[in-house]
Amino acid sequence: MANYIIANFDEIDAVRCPCGYSRRAFISEDNPTATMHIVDIEQDARVHYHKKLTEIYLILEGSGEMELDGEKVPVKPFSSILIKPGCRHRAVGKMKIVVVAVPAFDTEDEWLDED
Repeated sequence: MANYIIANFDEIDAVRCPCGYSRRAFISEDNPTATMHIVDIEQDARVHYHKKLTEIYLILEGSGEMELDGEKVPVKPFSSILIKPGCRHRAVGKMKIVVVAVPAFDTEDEWLDED
């Protein structure tokens, strides 16, 4: 088995998420380390948080704000944010972003306040 994994985002189906639509790479049972997502943010992303995950956002396209624990911070292309576990967050505005999740993304660790 190789010591690397290659992902082609144009071959990954998008899935619905609280932010819009996400293409998630490197999600597999044998990879607990980290994952990378390309997310198309909708205008009204939902506030959510993670109990275990740290996420790093990199804004590729668009602009707007990140709401982080109730504080709104302006973002533009090449802004990057490290979001620690427990931080309630959402993007406000239309954007395309890269998200790196550490450890690997787990759908069971995506929480909305009404959950």
